[in-house]
Amino acid sequence: MSPSPDGLGAASGHASTASRDPVAATRSAAVWTREQASHLRRASATDAPIVYPPMTERDPAHHVWDTWFLRDRSGAIADLDGWRVAFSLTAPADLLPGKRHDVATIRYYYTCDGRDWHPGGCVFDPERSLGSRQWAGSALLDGGELYLYYTAAGRAGEAELTYEQRLAAAHGGSVRAGADGVHLDGPWTHDVLLAADGDVYQTAAQSQPGHVYTFRDPWLFTDPATGHSYLLFEANTNRPDRSDDPDVAAHDGCVGLAESPTGDPLEWERRPPILDAVGVNQELERPHVVVRDGRYHLFVSSHEFTFAPGLPRVEGLFGFVADDLAGDYRPLNDSGLVVANPANAPYQCYSWVVTTHDEELLAHAFFNYHDLAGRDLDAVADLPARRQFETFGGTPAPTLRVGLDGDRTWIRGRLEHGRLPLPGESLGDPTWERRPDRHRGPGGVY
Repeated sequence: MSPSPDGLGAASGHASTASRDPVAATRSAAVWTREQASHLRRASATDAPIVYPPMTERDPAHHVWDTWFLRDRSGAIADLDGWRVAFSLTAPADLLPGKRHDVATIRYYYTCDGRDWHPGGCVFDPERSLGSRQWAGSALLDGGELYLYYTAAGRAGEAELTYEQRLAAAHGGSVRAGADGVHLDGPWTHDVLLAADGDVYQTAAQSQPGHVYTFRDPWLFTDPATGHSYLLFEANTNRPDRSDDPDVAAHDGCVGLAESPTGDPLEWERRPPILDAVGVNQELERPHVVVRDGRYHLFVSSHEFTFAPGLPRVEGLFGFVADDLAGDYRPLNDSGLVVANPANAPYQCYSWVVTTHDEELLAHAFFNYHDLAGRDLDAVADLPARRQFETFGGTPAPTLRVGLDGDRTWIRGRLEHGRLPLPGESLGDPTWERRPDRHRGPGGVY
């Protein structure tokens, strides 16, 4: 199959059950080891530039954070008569930024030039959806049918917020595109697709007190090699401990996998994780895969505070590469670090999604906390309300251009806030080219 414009393969239609490959159901997960993570360090090739507030926010009435694009089954960003659509988690802009996850709703935005984004409103009524609030996911346009995968956090109507998480989907709505923009209409049907089984994937009740619990962020992926459809998600795994230190062992994040046995976008079966980080990190957020030159590049986001004791801590985008989806992933740049927030603004961006453009990768994120004057995230809540608003971006970050060569990546430059280049659009010369030295040691200083 030929690669799609987004580099994710050109499979279409439903996979045949007769051609199913059982590898994904039987292979052990690759491991992000403490030895690999010990090489995490800042370097000019992976340190992002300082971000400043944009002249114009995408949606001044709302905080805007985790974003994903409407894609077709091949993984290409869908073209709706010249329009492209992005979905984001949102909350009212007059709400303290730290409270936004408690009321998160999904809104959509559309563009015809990749620069100017227009608000389309809530995708669906949050009171008719699953969960007490909705967190990140992915979106599929398949033969005119629209599927929005999301995380149902808590239970609708709960008196006190809980952190139960289930993978859910909204379907049945319609999409219309015309000269005046893009319109999404209901009615929507909401279904729970998967919940944690308590065996391979921990339930909320099994979660270690004081640690981050995850079973969320469903990301649709169609394997160009087989045509099979998968959901990637982040979770905590009941893998064997690899440390005598219980606090280290409790850092048990993983990238989970589900497979659709028929290709039906609403029918999924759990599979074992494809990557686990037991002893390294408790939270591998928003996992997704980009295929380039027949190799599978798995990307996740993670925070400083979710790394296990005794390891370097960097807030950023991390990546791994393998020869197939369920393969033996090895970390890019030896340690896994692809993009790091700069040392003097360690929380400035977060929640990266990687797409492709020509021979480059593009890393999209949101503008998070900045100008904290050396404070960590725990100290934000102690700031006066006015300062909390001033230090939070709540809008898309500049799009980063990232070079890729084998197991090495480097930041080539940046584009405007929220920029999504159109297919075939020239990006011009890189802003800077800090290519790594391929002959240095693990995690080498570039």
